[in-house]
Amino acid sequence: MLKLLKRLLPALPILAFATSSHAATSADVRIEPSAAQNGPHMLTEHTASAVIQDYLQSWKSLSAALEENRADLLNMDFSGAAREKLGETIHEQAAAGLSTQYRDSAHDIQIVFSSPEGLSIQLTDTVAYDLQVLDHGKSISSQHITTRYIVVLTPAEARWKVRVFQATN
Repeated sequence: MLKLLKRLLPALPILAFATSSHAATSADVRIEPSAAQNGPHMLTEHTASAVIQDYLQSWKSLSAALEENRADLLNMDFSGAAREKLGETIHEQAAAGLSTQYRDSAHDIQIVFSSPEGLSIQLTDTVAYDLQVLDHGKSISSQHITTRYIVVLTPAEARWKVRVFQATN
């Protein structure tokens, strides 16, 4: 189990993409002006707002999935490589008797690219959060982390889903 914990701890900044339900309202969210306005596809204010809203909602889904060890909770907000990687991690932590909890305190978000056909939007987010790792319900690690993410979202059904989610530091 120690080997899995050592492997999961460095990866947790990649995983800690969610907020608890009350943390979502208390996190400080700062939206930078979009850098995507200079390209061939002008991003509407409505689309940008929807992307950011769905992105922040996906943090709630991931938080619940990590805390409850239920990969199915990712389905509404994640797809592709992000869904697969996070699902695998949840299954591994569950098999080891681990779970994770965290409380995000700040997001600094900027949309940096919008594809001309509107099929993907890339954003960056510098997130500050407190992370706690539990072993069969007992806390074994707690830390404050600030990490920058590169995120790609794609439209699906009636919302934007996170397809790529990668920590850069």
